[in-house]
Amino acid sequence: MDFNFNAHQHFSLPDRSFLNIVRRDIGKIAETAGFTETEAGRVNLVITEMATNLLKHTDTQGGELLVKPICQENGLTCGLELLCLDNGPGMSDPQRMMEDGVSTFGSMGQGLGAIKRQSDFFDLYSQRGVGTVILSRIYKKGQAPKKAAPNKYKFQMGAVLVPKPGEQVSGDGWGFRPTLEGGHLLILDGLGHGPFAHQASNEALKTFYQLPKQTPSDMLRGVHAAIKKTRGAVGALALWSAETGTLQFCGIGNIGGRLFFPDRPKNLLSYNGTLGMSIPSTIHHQNHPWQYGNLMVLHSDGLKSRWDLHKYPELTRHDPTLIASVLYKDNTRTTDDTLVVVVRATN
Repeated sequence: MDFNFNAHQHFSLPDRSFLNIVRRDIGKIAETAGFTETEAGRVNLVITEMATNLLKHTDTQGGELLVKPICQENGLTCGLELLCLDNGPGMSDPQRMMEDGVSTFGSMGQGLGAIKRQSDFFDLYSQRGVGTVILSRIYKKGQAPKKAAPNKYKFQMGAVLVPKPGEQVSGDGWGFRPTLEGGHLLILDGLGHGPFAHQASNEALKTFYQLPKQTPSDMLRGVHAAIKKTRGAVGALALWSAETGTLQFCGIGNIGGRLFFPDRPKNLLSYNGTLGMSIPSTIHHQNHPWQYGNLMVLHSDGLKSRWDLHKYPELTRHDPTLIASVLYKDNTRTTDDTLVVVVRATN
């Protein structure tokens, strides 16, 4: 599991002249992460293939690249996460398109296959008329998770966090504290955007990591009291446990949340208010079942509220980060920071 809760770095490719700049900048990220020359070469190859795919659609709707270091629980960087969000026409048969020599653009048709071969983890979702999202994770030698290793946490989690275009920092933020077969998850949206919103969410996260592990409502009260000197934030806190089969949720302000059961979705409702400014005198957490196959999506208001997972057949079977990326690609407002966190119960 990735313990880096910082924002993804965003790269756009308006035209082919930006390709070398993007490769250079992402190469610097790999170098800073401690990648060897060989490992950085794998990153460069994947980025080149991803960027080439995006450039094919520059005359239509284009897309973007998102990059973030992957961290272990001890905070050490162990790899890079690379996302390609392509707003092109999408593919009706993604599996066939990954075969070398198959292409819809008259090229050699080796791009997707090359990305998969160079990746330690690869996932792809594509739908005709919707576009394509590619997820690649490349790890340092010997640090890739073992594919057959049991998941001690009993869940999978992934996220996309992107600052408002033009901003260097994000006012949205999130943090996680693992517990036995579960954990406390806090997501935040500092009021507005930019440095002061970033400060508010950062102060809230510092408090979150220092507080005793309690119920979501109790911990949100602690966060509220601690950030009164900031401009404030809205936020939500979820606590789940595979051992007890329960999920507790409490939110303050316009944080979006949905819990998906095998037969139905359920909205996770928040109280009116703002952490650090004004919250109801009495707040309580909601209790929900948390069992194998359940899926939870939490997001800031940088994501449009009317997204619909039913629009994407089979998407929920994919990696949580890929799910978050698809929702971000099609539903970000682009006028604010955007955070999407997806958690899935496993066994």
